[in-house]
Amino acid sequence: MLKIWGRNTSINVQKVMWAIGELNLPHERIDVGGAFGRTKEPFYLAMNPNSLVPTLEEDDGFTLWESNSIVRYLAAKYGAGTLEPQSLQERARASQWMDWMLTVCAPAIHGLFWGLIRTPPEKRDHKHIDEAREKTTEALRMLDAQLGKTAFVAGSAFSMGDIPVGLIAYRYRKLVPDRQGLGLDNVERWFLGLEQRKAFREQILPVPFT
Repeated sequence: MLKIWGRNTSINVQKVMWAIGELNLPHERIDVGGAFGRTKEPFYLAMNPNSLVPTLEEDDGFTLWESNSIVRYLAAKYGAGTLEPQSLQERARASQWMDWMLTVCAPAIHGLFWGLIRTPPEKRDHKHIDEAREKTTEALRMLDAQLGKTAFVAGSAFSMGDIPVGLIAYRYRKLVPDRQGLGLDNVERWFLGLEQRKAFREQILPVPFT
């Protein structure tokens, strides 16, 4: 059976679990990382020398790390033509937005998430939090422009490209409850559809936001 090593509160593990849910794959998820530790143990480093989560392990011994790579692999193996778009151009666009999440959105939202969720109120750097909020909002306006042209990030159908940016949008909406006048109407429309998906409701919504 497919194994996913990683705590489910990690946004990177959540990407993989959402993809697994979309594909209805039998699997076992094993808690490692964070408070669970074990990622520096020899057995884990043999699978993932980065000592991070998640790691995918298959029955034949194949292992893979880096969350976006795992999502792409699962989409290609089990979701060709659905989670992995059939069109080469749509597939490339899905991959583009997955990488954009890593290079633009994740760094932008990091200070906002850590400042509001992982830092006690008395120790918060509000200037840094405000700057992170503005950077994330600006990044999501780029996504909003795309979603003004297509229903989903890669085109007319949900794909692997929607998963990483969908999780950023989920965190942003939790951290910025007042979004009136921010120019993100297309993102709001898109996300309201994402959160109705069965895999999102099962794999993401029940997980503590910590």
